[in-house]
Amino acid sequence: MSDLPKISESTFQSQVLAASQPVVVDFSATWCGPCKMLAPIVQQLAQEWTGKVKFYQVDVDENPSLAMQYGVMSVPTLMLFIKGQPVERMMGYSPKDRIKNKLLRQFIV
Repeated sequence: MSDLPKISESTFQSQVLAASQPVVVDFSATWCGPCKMLAPIVQQLAQEWTGKVKFYQVDVDENPSLAMQYGVMSVPTLMLFIKGQPVERMMGYSPKDRIKNKLLRQFIV
Protein backbone atom coordinates (compact mmCIF):
# COMPACT_ATOMS: atom_id res chain seq x y z
CA MET A 1 0.00 0.00 0.00
CA SER A 2 1.11 3.55 -0.56
CA ASP A 3 1.93 6.42 1.75
CA LEU A 4 -1.07 8.41 0.51
CA PRO A 5 -3.32 9.80 3.23
CA LYS A 6 -5.90 7.17 4.12
CA ILE A 7 -9.55 8.06 4.30
CA SER A 8 -12.53 6.11 5.52
CA GLU A 9 -16.29 6.11 5.26
CA SER A 10 -16.41 8.76 8.00
CA THR A 11 -14.07 11.19 6.21
CA PHE A 12 -14.95 10.50 2.56
CA GLN A 13 -17.66 13.18 2.40
CA SER A 14 -15.46 15.99 3.71
CA GLN A 15 -12.22 14.96 1.99
CA VAL A 16 -13.50 13.86 -1.42
CA LEU A 17 -17.09 14.89 -2.13
CA ALA A 18 -16.77 18.39 -0.65
CA ALA A 19 -13.27 19.07 -2.05
CA SER A 20 -12.83 22.20 -4.13
CA GLN A 21 -10.09 20.66 -6.28
CA PRO A 22 -9.98 17.35 -8.17
CA VAL A 23 -9.41 14.25 -6.03
CA VAL A 24 -7.97 10.88 -7.04
CA VAL A 25 -8.97 8.00 -4.78
CA ASP A 26 -6.91 4.82 -4.84
CA PHE A 27 -9.17 1.94 -3.80
CA SER A 28 -6.79 -0.85 -2.78
CA ALA A 29 -6.03 -3.59 -0.26
CA THR A 30 -2.93 -4.61 1.69
CA TRP A 31 -2.91 -8.13 0.18
CA CYS A 32 -3.14 -6.90 -3.44
CA GLY A 33 0.01 -7.38 -5.55
CA PRO A 34 -1.02 -5.02 -8.39
CA CYS A 35 -1.89 -2.40 -5.73
CA LYS A 36 1.68 -2.57 -4.44
CA MET A 37 2.99 -2.17 -8.00
CA LEU A 38 0.72 0.83 -8.62
CA ALA A 39 1.46 2.61 -5.32
CA PRO A 40 4.78 4.25 -6.35
CA ILE A 41 3.21 5.55 -9.57
CA VAL A 42 0.28 7.10 -7.73
CA GLN A 43 2.68 8.65 -5.22
CA GLN A 44 4.74 10.16 -8.04
CA LEU A 45 1.61 11.71 -9.54
CA ALA A 46 0.59 13.02 -6.12
CA GLN A 47 3.98 14.74 -5.81
CA GLU A 48 3.89 16.09 -9.37
CA TRP A 49 0.40 17.50 -8.92
CA THR A 50 0.79 18.83 -5.36
CA GLY A 51 -1.57 21.74 -4.82
CA LYS A 52 -3.58 20.91 -7.95
CA VAL A 53 -5.03 17.46 -7.25
CA LYS A 54 -5.58 15.71 -3.93
CA PHE A 55 -4.77 12.01 -3.61
CA TYR A 56 -6.22 9.63 -1.03
CA GLN A 57 -6.27 5.91 -0.41
CA VAL A 58 -9.21 3.76 0.66
CA ASP A 59 -8.62 0.24 1.97
CA VAL A 60 -11.57 -1.73 0.60
CA ASP A 61 -11.33 -4.33 3.36
CA GLU A 62 -11.69 -1.64 6.02
CA ASN A 63 -14.33 0.33 4.07
CA PRO A 64 -16.50 -2.19 2.21
CA SER A 65 -19.55 0.06 1.94
CA LEU A 66 -17.52 2.76 0.16
CA ALA A 67 -16.27 0.16 -2.30
CA MET A 68 -19.82 -1.08 -2.82
CA GLN A 69 -21.25 2.43 -3.14
CA TYR A 70 -18.82 3.27 -5.95
CA GLY A 71 -18.99 -0.12 -7.67
CA VAL A 72 -15.39 -1.09 -6.97
CA MET A 73 -15.33 -4.73 -8.09
CA SER A 74 -11.56 -5.21 -8.20
CA VAL A 75 -8.46 -3.57 -6.82
CA PRO A 76 -6.63 -1.47 -7.57
CA THR A 77 -9.21 0.98 -8.82
CA LEU A 78 -8.37 4.66 -9.27
CA MET A 79 -11.28 7.09 -9.37
CA LEU A 80 -11.10 10.77 -10.21
CA PHE A 81 -13.69 12.99 -8.53
CA ILE A 82 -14.35 16.51 -9.72
CA LYS A 83 -16.79 18.65 -7.72
CA GLY A 84 -17.84 15.55 -5.79
CA GLN A 85 -18.71 13.51 -8.87
CA PRO A 86 -16.78 10.47 -10.13
CA VAL A 87 -15.71 11.34 -13.68
CA GLU A 88 -13.04 8.74 -14.46
CA ARG A 89 -12.27 5.18 -13.35
CA MET A 90 -9.24 3.00 -14.02
CA MET A 91 -9.14 -0.62 -12.87
CA GLY A 92 -6.04 -2.74 -12.47
CA TYR A 93 -2.42 -1.83 -12.93
CA SER A 94 -1.52 0.67 -15.65
CA PRO A 95 1.76 2.37 -16.50
CA LYS A 96 2.23 5.96 -15.35
CA ASP A 97 1.85 7.50 -18.83
CA ARG A 98 -1.52 5.80 -19.39
CA ILE A 99 -2.84 6.92 -16.00
CA LYS A 100 -1.56 10.45 -16.48
CA ASN A 101 -3.05 10.77 -19.98
CA LYS A 102 -6.43 9.41 -18.91
CA LEU A 103 -6.64 11.75 -15.93
CA LEU A 104 -5.41 14.75 -17.91
CA ARG A 105 -8.29 14.35 -20.34
CA GLN A 106 -10.59 15.45 -17.51
CA PHE A 107 -8.69 18.56 -16.43
CA ILE A 108 -5.60 20.60 -17.15
CA VAL A 109 -2.91 20.34 -14.47
